[in-house]
Amino acid sequence: MFALFVVFGLAVSTWAVHIPSIQQQTGISTAMLGTMLLVLGAGALVGMQITGPLITRFGGGTTGVVAGAAMSILLVGPMLATDKTELLVGLTLFGLAMGGTDVSMNAQAVVVEQDYERSIMSAFHAVFSVGSVIGSLIGAATLALEWTMTTTAVVMSGTCLLLTLAAAAHLVRFSRPTRPVDETGSTPVRTRTVQRRLVVLGALAFLLFLSEGAAMDWSSIHAQEHLGATEAVGALAFGAFVTMMTVGRFSADRVAQRRGGQWVVRVGCAVACAGMGIVLLSSVVPLTMVGWAIFGLGLSGSVPQVLSTAGNLDGTSGTDFSRVVGLGYGALLAGPALIGWLAEHVPINTAMLIPLCATAICCAAAGNIGR
Repeated sequence: MFALFVVFGLAVSTWAVHIPSIQQQTGISTAMLGTMLLVLGAGALVGMQITGPLITRFGGGTTGVVAGAAMSILLVGPMLATDKTELLVGLTLFGLAMGGTDVSMNAQAVVVEQDYERSIMSAFHAVFSVGSVIGSLIGAATLALEWTMTTTAVVMSGTCLLLTLAAAAHLVRFSRPTRPVDETGSTPVRTRTVQRRLVVLGALAFLLFLSEGAAMDWSSIHAQEHLGATEAVGALAFGAFVTMMTVGRFSADRVAQRRGGQWVVRVGCAVACAGMGIVLLSSVVPLTMVGWAIFGLGLSGSVPQVLSTAGNLDGTSGTDFSRVVGLGYGALLAGPALIGWLAEHVPINTAMLIPLCATAICCAAAGNIGR
């Protein structure tokens, strides 16, 4: 199961690291690149919704293997694109497979957590972060060694495919349909309470992913524009955030097992609010980095607990789960864009009130998280 999260991190980071090179080889403008990134995100959202019913019928493990293998192969498409049309097609297909892999691996992680009988979702997300770091380092190395894009694409695609196939037997063996049934074997009627909780969990996923996306896309720029930091120093702000988020995810499961997922979200979001408060009030770069680190630590365990709760609600299916994940993924696209639009009219430091308010709302609504 960990292998699929590593594969996802490797594939996504490989694409991200080579975006400037792909833009150059296709000759597209920065504005067109932004459109292409939206195409990728839209493809992923569609892929999640398509995969939801398949998870309900075949299970997250089986669909994850198929989607993961497809994602590994389709990584070659955008990386070898030579014009706008090829990139459009390549990103659409890659996005579909990426969204399918994302929702499948999280659905199967819920199954593993149920069988393991203890909290483990945060560890899976931590492994994804590690895979992303590894993919970024490999990408930097291949660029420094001046590998051709063809060589890089084939090597990384092949590596991801081999890891997926190596884990396939285990994933399929422990995969099971997520069609809800009760003790009589019939499909239970989903109560209004469960329906309301699904809506709230989707909203929480949206707000938490919005906050995470804001930090990932704007932490470095905030340090540069608000405090006058250099690009290199600004990058350290992002580094502080992502490092502490990874560290926090490796320890969040133990805390959730001892204190409960509700406690993790409530206290974690309170800590995140404190961290963002430091970012907003700080007038020096070192203190701002401390604020981003605290923000990352606070956010680290919240998303896994929301997904775990959504996957364990009585009467829910893979389709329901895919909608919760899809709302969160949509926030990763909409959140940074919203901040960018707002920063056109107010100082960027003011625009960062959005993640502060988002985490404050999640702190107040943490009662909807299950133990």
